[in-house]
Amino acid sequence: MSGIVEWYRDLMDKGQDPRTVGWFLVPSPGPTLTIVVTYIYFCVSAGPRYMKDKKPYDLKNTLIVYNFIQVLLSLYLVYEGLVAGWLNDYNFICQPVDYSYNPNPVRMARAVYTYFICKLIELLDTVFFVLRKKNRQISFLHLYHHSLMPVTAWIGAKFFAGGHPTLLGVINSFVHVFMYTYYMLAACGPHMHKYLWWKKYLTVIQIVQFVIIFLHNIQMLFTSCNFPKPLSFLLTLNALIFIYMFGSFYVNNYVKADKQREPKANGCAIANSVAANGLAANGSAANGSAANGSASNGSAANGAASDLFYTTSKNDMDHGKFD
Repeated sequence: MSGIVEWYRDLMDKGQDPRTVGWFLVPSPGPTLTIVVTYIYFCVSAGPRYMKDKKPYDLKNTLIVYNFIQVLLSLYLVYEGLVAGWLNDYNFICQPVDYSYNPNPVRMARAVYTYFICKLIELLDTVFFVLRKKNRQISFLHLYHHSLMPVTAWIGAKFFAGGHPTLLGVINSFVHVFMYTYYMLAACGPHMHKYLWWKKYLTVIQIVQFVIIFLHNIQMLFTSCNFPKPLSFLLTLNALIFIYMFGSFYVNNYVKADKQREPKANGCAIANSVAANGLAANGSAANGSAANGSASNGSAANGAASDLFYTTSKNDMDHGKFD
C-alpha cells in the first residue's frame, strides 16, 4: 500500500505540467471525479426521482443563452488552438509537449485548461434533459461521452497542457460550434425546425472527427516521437470506441429508420391513390352530397396527416444530443 501511495504522489508531483500547478481543480483528480460521479447519480437516479411528480421546467430562454455561450466558447477554443500551435508551429506527425514558458506554449496551456472547464460546463446538457423530463434522451452513449470527457480533459490540463493531444480539442470544439448552433436554433421553437434538416449530418461530422483523432494517434505508436505511447494508445482506443458507438447510433436512428419509413410511405401513396380514385368516382356520380362528404373526409384525413407529420418532426427534433 505504501508503494502505491508513493507512486501516486510521485505521479502527481513530478509528472505534472509545471505551468498549471495550483490552477483551480487541477492539482488533484478528486474534485473532478466527485463532480462526474455526482453528475451520473443525479442524471440516472436523483434527478428523475425529483422530477417524477413535477411538470417539466420551461427552460427555453435558458437554453438559448446557454447554447449561445457554448458557441462562443467553442469558437474561442478553435481560434486559440490554431493560433497557439496548429496553424503554423505544430507538426501533425509528432508534436511533443513544450513545457516552456514561452508565449505560445503558455497560451496553449491556457486553452487546454479552458477546454477542461468547458467539459465540466457541458454536463449541464444532461441536467437540462432531466429538468425538462427528456429522460429518453439520456442514453448510455450520452452519459459515457459526457462523463469521460472531463476526466480526459483533466489529464491534459494536469500533465500534457499542449502538444499532440490538443488537436482533439481543436477538432472537437470546431464540431461543437455547429452542434450548439443547432441546439440554440432548435430551442427557439417549432418555427425553426424546418431550417434544421441537417441534424443527422452532425453525427456524420462526429464520426469523421473520431476517425481523424484515431489516425492522428495510432501512427504515434509506430514512431519515435517524444510523447508517451500509453497515452497515444488510450486516445486511439477511445476514438475507436466512439467511432463504433456513434456509428451504431447513426445506423439505428437514420439508416434503419429511413428503411422502416419507406414501406409506410409507399403504403400511404397507394392508399391516397385509391382514395383519390374513389373520390373521383364519387364525384362523377349524380349524388353531389356524397361527393361533398368524400371531400370533407379527405380534408380531415389531410389534416390528420399534417398533425402526424408535425408530431413526428417535433419528436425527431427533440432527440438526444450527440456530444
